[in-house]
Amino acid sequence: MPEKSESASEQTVHESAPEVPPSDRPFSRHFFERSPAGGQARAIYFRSMFAGVTALCVVIFAIFSIYWGSAWKTPDHTLPGWIVDFDGGFIGEGVSQALAAMSPGPMGIYWEVVPASRFPGGIAQLEDAVTGEDVWYGLAINVGSSANLTTALASATASYNSSTAVTFIGSEGRNENIYPIHRTIALVQLEGIMEQFALQMARNVSSASNVATLLSTAPQIVTRPVGYTVNNLRPFDVPVASAITFVGLIYMLILSFFVVMVSSGARLASGVERTLTLGSLIRLRVVTSFVAYFFLALFYTLLSRAFQLPFDRRFGHGGIVLFWMLNWVGMLACGLALESMITILTIRFVPFFLILWIISNVSISIYPLQVLPRIYRYGYAFPFYNIQRVVRTIVFSTKNDVGLNFGILITWVAISCITLPIFQWLVRRRAGTVQTGGPAQRV
Repeated sequence: MPEKSESASEQTVHESAPEVPPSDRPFSRHFFERSPAGGQARAIYFRSMFAGVTALCVVIFAIFSIYWGSAWKTPDHTLPGWIVDFDGGFIGEGVSQALAAMSPGPMGIYWEVVPASRFPGGIAQLEDAVTGEDVWYGLAINVGSSANLTTALASATASYNSSTAVTFIGSEGRNENIYPIHRTIALVQLEGIMEQFALQMARNVSSASNVATLLSTAPQIVTRPVGYTVNNLRPFDVPVASAITFVGLIYMLILSFFVVMVSSGARLASGVERTLTLGSLIRLRVVTSFVAYFFLALFYTLLSRAFQLPFDRRFGHGGIVLFWMLNWVGMLACGLALESMITILTIRFVPFFLILWIISNVSISIYPLQVLPRIYRYGYAFPFYNIQRVVRTIVFSTKNDVGLNFGILITWVAISCITLPIFQWLVRRRAGTVQTGGPAQRV
């Protein structure tokens, strides 16, 4: 009897439940079906897609053009180089005048003759000027170059080495993309000057009494009386470093964006977005970012260490800790900006800011800012440029502006810590107005 009663009860429930129309059942419609509901769904879909694709078309011209512009006329400016005549003879005079008279062209080096009296410490002091970033390149006509050639010519010295006459000085670690271009251009110019010296030497030797002895014993004095060497003070000798000076910076920003999205999803899933007070929610978001990026930066650092990136060239054993802190502050500078903007743009529109954030940072990270069009000088204040500068100091021992670079990154963190509470307050205020249907009330 009880079983019969239960069956009757279930039948009553089934009979009283309203029947769902076939067109409203899940997975039951066709996209182009002729019905009011289908037509409304299609209209919403096409409006959304049209708006999204139109916005992306605007992004292509409004944002992508930032990067296209950085590569369009680059190098747009020449970089300075100093010619220093430590020789004081005919080689020094000839090389200095010939090179300074050459047009640098749109991609070359603007050479300026600087008196040797400015460098009482000799060529070592000129090298310090290059590594200290007082100038991009140096060209030294070495002491005694003219005297050595004159002596070799008179005595037919077989051991004469013309390559000691001139030294081209640069620092590839400062920017590995522009250095090969400028080195090639400078060496082509030097080769032209060396050919002129060889022609002049051949004319002078043709009338000399020891021409036969000279050509048989030391022909290099005639064929190449003046040569050069290249002194790359800070070679870009760690290929894996390219992963953290350019592409790795993009990955760092993407990692920061993932943290923003995970944090947003956690707040929505847990409901704290609507249950916490304004102050508690702001503190939660800021502390979560600081803690999450602290550990992400550690693993990012360990990844670079696993691939034997040298951290001890400039700061010894403390270099790896400095690199860790750089990654942490860099992630905060990039990520907190996204954390702040997602508040007011929402998940739907924050990808547009992400594209702008990536492109504006990447555009100033390939070539030196000095060779880009002047509009790109904004890069001095942007995260990627300053992160890259510290990385080069740690790995290649370039100029130490670590304090300034960290200061700019921390400024970005501070700005985001100010804008995030403001944006969160505005969102809460707007939500309170919508919910109450009147003036904003305290939430």
